[in-house]
Amino acid sequence: MVTAREIMTRPVETVAPDDDVSDVLTRLAKADFSGFPVVEDGTVVGIVTETDLVDLFQPSDRRLWIPVGFPPFIETLTYSVDLSWSDLDVGVDLVKSAGKPIREVMVTDVVTVSPDDTVETVIDHLADPDRDINRLPVIEDGELVGIISREDVLRTLSEHDVAV
Repeated sequence: MVTAREIMTRPVETVAPDDDVSDVLTRLAKADFSGFPVVEDGTVVGIVTETDLVDLFQPSDRRLWIPVGFPPFIETLTYSVDLSWSDLDVGVDLVKSAGKPIREVMVTDVVTVSPDDTVETVIDHLADPDRDINRLPVIEDGELVGIISREDVLRTLSEHDVAV
């Protein structure tokens, strides 16, 4: 029986709740993974992923509505110009979000496992249809001791020829 302890990655790179969004985004751009556990005083208080950070830059409905017609505007046509996702738009979002602390974008309802949980338990969490979980912090005695990604599970299944 394969356990979480056998497949977890350690040490775990983490961020703090007060780290700037821009700093974390820069670290993720250089990393070979897509999310960090957020740790405060040794305790996992959240998780932040590329998706959470990219959502800061999703276009809102930035449309400019322009009425077109001749006075006295008895019949006008209204044209919409989409201003979303221009370089300026993304730049403005970056400036607005750069100073935000990670605590404002992190997910606080973090699913975790213990080192003694089986690979089947890990798979159940990662395959939960109601949640989009890509990584599971491994917690022992309240402390973060490792992390398991979907890739770790697939590699383990392949290496050990584990039947689930």
